[in-house]
Amino acid sequence: MDDPVQKRFTELFGPEFGHGKPFDLNTLRNALEALGSPHLNLPPVIHVAGTNGKGSTIAFMSAIVEAADLKVHAFTKPHLLQINERFVVSSRFADDLTLFAIAEDVARVGTQLTQFDAQVATAFQLFHEYHASLALVETGMGGRDDSTNVIEGPAASVITPIGLDHQDALGATLAEIASHKTGILKSAAPAIVARQAPEAMAVIEARAEEIGAPLFRCGVEWDAYASHGRLVVQTETRALDLPLPSLQGQHQIDNAGLACAALLFSNAVQLEDAAFAAGVANAQWPGRLQPLTRGAFSALVRDLGGEVWVDGGHNAHAAHALARALTQMKARRGGVNIAIVGLRKRKDAHSFITAIAAGADHIITVPLAEDHTSLDEMAALGDQLGRDVATAASLREAMQNAAQLPAPRLLICGSFLLAAEALAAENA
Repeated sequence: MDDPVQKRFTELFGPEFGHGKPFDLNTLRNALEALGSPHLNLPPVIHVAGTNGKGSTIAFMSAIVEAADLKVHAFTKPHLLQINERFVVSSRFADDLTLFAIAEDVARVGTQLTQFDAQVATAFQLFHEYHASLALVETGMGGRDDSTNVIEGPAASVITPIGLDHQDALGATLAEIASHKTGILKSAAPAIVARQAPEAMAVIEARAEEIGAPLFRCGVEWDAYASHGRLVVQTETRALDLPLPSLQGQHQIDNAGLACAALLFSNAVQLEDAAFAAGVANAQWPGRLQPLTRGAFSALVRDLGGEVWVDGGHNAHAAHALARALTQMKARRGGVNIAIVGLRKRKDAHSFITAIAAGADHIITVPLAEDHTSLDEMAALGDQLGRDVATAASLREAMQNAAQLPAPRLLICGSFLLAAEALAAENA
């Protein structure tokens, strides 16, 4: 799909990845100062870091606030089909012309910026110029050195579950990765934290105490869980009895609970229970256990009584969550679970295949449009695990192969590139 805004950002600032420029927040701060310091003049900001669930948590927060008839800004990544998806301004995607104009303004004051720096500057300029009651900002990678961390006084900091990903940049252990994520914590700003492995939580707790950030941990100061077909979110002073989330999977119950807790503890906007209920029930976030139900692409499988799902999850932590979801679907409705997997070269293929195999009866690996892990390498991993990992030359071929099985349940996963390919084919 043609993406003129992405093309223009690349022309002005170079490629988003592999640009060779140093990561330096001072370069971005100087550019923002030249723009009039928009990052210091924003609506209340909730800053979100973590390994998985950042975008879904923001989607739930957005839907809850919008259910109260309030406007929201949001900056997220990655996008699925077009880069405009990263820039939600007053509850709508920014249009091409607006993004072109502000990107040009940013380029005039920041010729040395990385492309992601420039995207952050563009988002903050938009958030400054247009009205909203709340701004939701997702880190790109890590936290401490992330471009979004020029934010100085957030209404709250949120840390979603921390797992192993981007180890080349963030460290090989959960503690090392957590030390990057906790860089978004700010003195006196409430820190709302999802359930974590003990190794990660210890780092979060130490950092919060060091800087004086009030800490609100899932399972300690608040909790969220499914009970009798409802989502319950409890703090010391408030209890919410809500519908189950619109998004599928146990992990989305956790994300919805985190979103509710973040809004409650941040005190950035005042919300009635009805807004929480409507937002949790109606939130949408494409490419996250999204069912394909109408297009010709998925019809080949649906016509057999099967199902097709798409998820951009690309690390072992995400794969474990997806395997659990597949297992639960099979327990409820039967069928054969098939994972169609495409991974980028820089991802840990062994960990991903190992994790997804727990919920998949069959695995078919496919190439990506760029920079993908060798299909032979992934097939060899299957041999090591004692599992049949087949290969296909394309996503369509994998779909055709899967359609040979009775009532197949397909999960297309491993990369947002593959998720985007599936969604584009479904919508063609």
